[in-house]
Order: sequence, then structure tokens, then C-alpha cells
Amino acid sequence: MTRKIEDIESEVLQLDTHARAALAKTLLDSLENLTESEYEELWIEEGEARYADFLAGKSVAIDGDEVFARARARKR
Repeated sequence: MTRKIEDIESEVLQLDTHARAALAKTLLDSLENLTESEYEELWIEEGEARYADFLAGKSVAIDGDEVFARARARKR
């Protein structure tokens, strides 16, 4: 039986910080060998999903100047 990503995510988020960090490193390392086209395709899919969420009203756009202002404020 195939487990849903949401179920796995829920379980993983119950792990302690060190275990989650180790898992995150393992997952990120597993992506290092992607080809340029695989990497590009993943970003295209992500962009399309985010745009669909925006069109569906699930997210909002934030002006770029505001984003950078927030980032500068957090940096202090």
C-alpha cells in the first residue's frame, strides 16, 4: 500500500529536531545528482503549483519591495 505524503510528513514532524535535520540532509543530498533538466522540471512544477494556488485564492502576492524590506528588518 502506498502511503500519502501527508501521512509521512505528519510522522516526520513528530521527530526531534536532530532527527528531522538528519532526515532533511539525507533528502537534500538525494537531490544533488539530478540532471539539469530534472532540476528545471521540478522548479517548473513548483512554479505552476504556486501560480495555481494564487489563482485559486490560496495564496496572495506580496510586492517585491515589501519582501526585501521584511528581509532587511529580520536581518537586524
